[in-house]
Amino acid sequence: MKALVNFSAEPRSVELRDLPVPATRPDQVLLQVKAVGVCGSDLHQWLGNQSWKVNYPVTLGHEFCGVISEVGADVTQFKPGDRVVSETHAVVDESSPYWRTGQYHIDPARLGFGYGVNGAMAEFVAVPERCLHRLPENLPFEKAALVEPCCVAYNAVCCHGAVRPGESVAVIGPGPIGLLCAQMAKISGANPLFLIGTPADEARLKQGLAVGVDKTFDGSEDPLSAILGAGDGYGCDIAIDAAGVSATLDLAIRLVRPGGRIVKVGWGPQPYGMSLDPLVQKAITLHGSFSHNWPIWERVIHMLATGQIDLTHILSLTAPLDEWESAFNAMHRGSAVKAVLIP
Repeated sequence: MKALVNFSAEPRSVELRDLPVPATRPDQVLLQVKAVGVCGSDLHQWLGNQSWKVNYPVTLGHEFCGVISEVGADVTQFKPGDRVVSETHAVVDESSPYWRTGQYHIDPARLGFGYGVNGAMAEFVAVPERCLHRLPENLPFEKAALVEPCCVAYNAVCCHGAVRPGESVAVIGPGPIGLLCAQMAKISGANPLFLIGTPADEARLKQGLAVGVDKTFDGSEDPLSAILGAGDGYGCDIAIDAAGVSATLDLAIRLVRPGGRIVKVGWGPQPYGMSLDPLVQKAITLHGSFSHNWPIWERVIHMLATGQIDLTHILSLTAPLDEWESAFNAMHRGSAVKAVLIP
């Protein structure tokens, strides 16, 4: 089968290879991949600038769905032909307290598809039964492949951010996760809702307006003075840092009102390099948000199937697996918000 393999830490060490169809354990299914999303983490591994350990060589891809081709002897809830989407926790310790409390997504022993074990930018992938969720018939595969990033946004905004109607929210970084965070904040009743980017983000900021953002910032206007001026002068209630670099966390600290909340969902390997005294002085809550768990997946699948989450302005490119490099480049340049590959 064809698979997109990240074979070393050197930049652009990614290529299509012919690999055997994976063997499955008794607790796994063999999934025929119908669609797989391109994540920012895939781009980081392609460019060799990720901040996590990668088990090279590894097939990329952790945002995926498909049709079950075969089931292992111990699989009881699914059968061949079922349409499913998979969570990302490929390897977990089921004796861990994190598993027992439903927090397996933050277990230090967890390994994910696409970096820890072979992922789904391939024709087939082996998936543990515990990772699977059924897909409604009205949810197309190319949209179902984006359940995972929607879950990332839901966890950041609705769980850790706990956005309530009428709270002011600033989302920093208009990438796919930032745009999905903005949409989750809008669904949750954020008012007003701001989206902050750079001049290079012009196209993505326009998509932000389309999903309900009240005002965007592209670098031509100071977001700090504008956001302070939009309310009572103390700042916004919540900032979502979906960019991940030091400057955006520093901006979030300055944007948020005393007693406010920051959720950091964006990754960035460089040290912060600035004083955290303002965090203390303003008694701000800073909350990291990583991944997602079972109930979040069930809610997000329902929201997508009923149209409450609208991917019209997020999913901008679908391409065959053979055209992966064009899709990666389009997302890297910003000409595509979100790309989905079809193996």
